[in-house]
Amino acid sequence: MQLVVARIGRAHGIKGEVTVEVRTDEPELRLGPGAVLATDPASAGPLTIETGRVHSGRLLLRFAGVHDRTGAEALRNTLLIADVDPDERPEDEDEYYDHQLIDLDVVTKDGEEVGRITEISHLPTQDLFVVERPDGTEVYVPFVEEIVTEIDLEEQRAVIDPPPGLIDEVDEADSASTRDAAAGEEA
Repeated sequence: MQLVVARIGRAHGIKGEVTVEVRTDEPELRLGPGAVLATDPASAGPLTIETGRVHSGRLLLRFAGVHDRTGAEALRNTLLIADVDPDERPEDEDEYYDHQLIDLDVVTKDGEEVGRITEISHLPTQDLFVVERPDGTEVYVPFVEEIVTEIDLEEQRAVIDPPPGLIDEVDEADSASTRDAAAGEEA
């Protein structure tokens, strides 16, 4: 199984180093010197990590055969992909690989069917489940402990406790009448 572990950013300096946006919780395992990674686009790789270091809180990598700024700039926005055993699990029991979550059924804590996870969107502040509802529409569910209360890989489901309005649209008429009633009480 192939997993995206990083995205190459800007060139750093003139000796072929690049910044990388890490997309793995195990960078020391996946992005260490000697690691050979496939790429997307495939024409950019495979790439072998020659060196890695942290500078100002950012991971910098240098790849074999890329020793100048021009070569580093040509790699910008390339995805780095690691081969991973499909049965491998992250060390922390509360962590999951994307492929383990895709296609899980999503239900509320009350057993109401919400849909199926079709994608995991990795944002800077949190991850989101992209859930396709039975009617074909999509809903975005933040992958945070307060909302996603259980992941059951054996039952192939994710249990959520959504706040009001997350999966069901708030009725505009109800909202307006609630606001009007509150305004009347203040007057």
